[in-house]
Amino acid sequence: MESERMVYTLGEKRDAERTRKSILQSAKEEFFEKGYRGTRVESIAKRAGVQKQLIYHYFHNKEDLINQTIEEFVSSVSTGNLTLPDDPAEIASFRMRVNMDHLKEFLKFTAWEAIEELPQGSPGEETRRRVLQAYNEDMKSKQQLGMIPEGLDPALITLMMSSLTVYPLLYGNVTQMITGSTLEDPEFQERWLQFLRQISQRIFELSDEKT
Repeated sequence: MESERMVYTLGEKRDAERTRKSILQSAKEEFFEKGYRGTRVESIAKRAGVQKQLIYHYFHNKEDLINQTIEEFVSSVSTGNLTLPDDPAEIASFRMRVNMDHLKEFLKFTAWEAIEELPQGSPGEETRRRVLQAYNEDMKSKQQLGMIPEGLDPALITLMMSSLTVYPLLYGNVTQMITGSTLEDPEFQERWLQFLRQISQRIFELSDEKT
């Protein structure tokens, strides 16, 4: 009898974990597609195929749900996709590829977030801050090794790279107006990646005093 109860309990735990993951997956799809304010818990429940009340069994409220959704999403991204190349001239093209291949939908959510002007501290801000601050620290360490000119602010380099690797991805209409193409075009993808490498090589060239 004891073993039967244990099997039953383990089964319940597995079912609960599957339900929670299903809710998080549905929440990710809804939040990334509609933004935080545009997403309704009812819509998440419908997408997950569960009752709305069940969501509140696993999550305290909508803010808790978005925070855990982002935490789950960031943790699902391979560490290799967040570890920057040793060569600073390759960082922008590397981040562009990661954004295109793994972060496109999430970046759409951040665009929603900017428009909605959500309160500071939510959603998932601390998780994202850790990643971006790690980029800053990587730039600082490369600068200390003499790989980046001393006159360049590491934080501003990170901001610049974020802009260059996010804007064409989110604003395809403006990109097309300027260039005649979007990142949906493989040929333009390669052109943009090559441009990022070229401009990075120029930016990160050591000054005459160090060459």
